[in-house]
Amino acid sequence: MKVLRKRLLLKVIVITLLINILQGAARAEIKDNGNAPIRVGVFLYDLNDPFFSMIKESLMNIEKEKGNKVEFTFFDAKGNQYTQNESIDNALSSHFDALIVNLVDQELNTIQGILNKVFEKNIPLIIYADPNQELLNYVRTYKRAIFVATDTKQAGLLQGKILINLWESNKESMDKNKDNILQYIMFHGDPDSPEAIARTKDVISTLNQAGIKTQQLSLTYCDWKEECAENSMGLQFLNFGNKIEAIIANNDAMAIGAIKTLQKYGYNKGDKAKTIPVVGIDGITEAKEFIKNGFMAGTVIQDPRDKAEVFYNASINMVSGESPLANTKFKFDETGIVVRLPYYEYPGVSDTINFAK
Repeated sequence: MKVLRKRLLLKVIVITLLINILQGAARAEIKDNGNAPIRVGVFLYDLNDPFFSMIKESLMNIEKEKGNKVEFTFFDAKGNQYTQNESIDNALSSHFDALIVNLVDQELNTIQGILNKVFEKNIPLIIYADPNQELLNYVRTYKRAIFVATDTKQAGLLQGKILINLWESNKESMDKNKDNILQYIMFHGDPDSPEAIARTKDVISTLNQAGIKTQQLSLTYCDWKEECAENSMGLQFLNFGNKIEAIIANNDAMAIGAIKTLQKYGYNKGDKAKTIPVVGIDGITEAKEFIKNGFMAGTVIQDPRDKAEVFYNASINMVSGESPLANTKFKFDETGIVVRLPYYEYPGVSDTINFAK
C-alpha cells in the first residue's frame, strides 16, 4: 500500500512539473519575437467615427513598435450590431488568438448568441464597453473575458466643469438675456447608449450642483454623427438664434458639426464677440484645432493610446495564461473584470472671452 501511494505521489509530481514546463514554454514562445505574432481580431463600432479611427491608429502604432509580437486585424461594424455579429462569426474560423470587441449594442438578446460562440472557442475576449448589469453578470461566467470602459460619470462632470468656468468668468457676455439661467442646446449620441445617457445627465447635474440654473432649448439625437449635428444645427439656429448661450455635445464629432453650421452664419470663426461656447468629448485632432483657433470652448479627452495599451497588454497576457493586467499600470474596479480609464479636461480658450451677445 505504501509503495502504491509513493508511485501515485510520484506520478502527481511528474504531471505537475510537466504542466508547469509546458505552460512556461508556451509563455516563452509568445514572448519570443522570433516566433509568429499573436493574432488579434479588433471589431470596432464605426471607423468613420474619428475617435475609433484614432484607436485603430494607436493599435497599428503599437504593432509597429512591437515588431513581430502582435498582428491586429480590423473589422468595421459601421454602427450595426448584426454586421458585427457576422464579422465575429466569420473570424472564429480564422484562428485568432484573442478578440477585442467594441460592442455596438449591449442588449443581451442581440449579442448572447455570438458571445456563446466565442465562449465555446475558449478565446480570450476583451470587450470595449461600459457594461450594464445584465451583460456584466453574463460575461462574468466566462473566465477569459474582461471589459475596458471609461469612467462614464467623469466625462459629464468634467464637461460641466468647463461650462462652470466659462459661466463664472464670462457671465456678463454669456448670459445674453440676463435671466441668470444658462440656455443650451444638447446633441445626444446613440439614444440607447449608457455612455450618452450618462454624459447628458451628468453635465447638467454638475452645473446645477454648482448653483447654475439651466434651461434646455432642444435635445437632438444624432447618434454621434457630425453630419447629423451640422444639418440639425441650422434649424436650431433659426429657431432659437440669440437665445442659445451654450451648445453641449456628447462627443466632439457632433460639436464640430454644430460649429460648422454656426460658421455659415458668421459665428465661431475666431471673433470672440461672435462666439457661442461649444463643448464636446473625446479630444479628437480636429476638436483640438478648433479649440486652438477659438472656434470651440473645450472638450474632455479620452486617451486612445491608453486604450490601445490596455487592449495590447491584456491580449498578450491572456493568451500567455497570465492575469490580464499583469505588469501594467492598469487596475480593475470593484467588479474585478472592468478596467475604467480616466478622462482629462481640455479647457481650451475659456478665460475672459466676450461671447456673442
